Amino acid sequence: MTRTEELFHEIAESLPEAKKSKMFGAICVKAPNGKAAFMAWKDNLVFKLEGEAQNEALSLDGCEVFRPMPERPPMGGWIRVPVDYENKWPELAAKSLAYVKTLK
Repeated sequence: MTRTEELFHEIAESLPEAKKSKMFGAICVKAPNGKAAFMAWKDNLVFKLEGEAQNEALSLDGCEVFRPMPERPPMGGWIRVPVDYENKWPELAAKSLAYVKTLK
């Protein structure tokens, strides 16, 4: 298991309403409404964020809007955060889950 996967599972287990699942073949966390909040992707976690949380994440070097494949368009609202910022992952995961819970 990679460092990213280990941290993903630790974070997921620390969030009471998180449900582990799959998205694009990658491990992810879904909110009670079935919407995906964040996922592990290579050496990154990718978070569904909006507003200030999204801007904060994008201000970090190496963070960008997630693109699952080079030929695909970027996925709006999904921010790729490298393992270099693993200390920020728990906070971003909580913000992501809180945001996704509000979606219909």
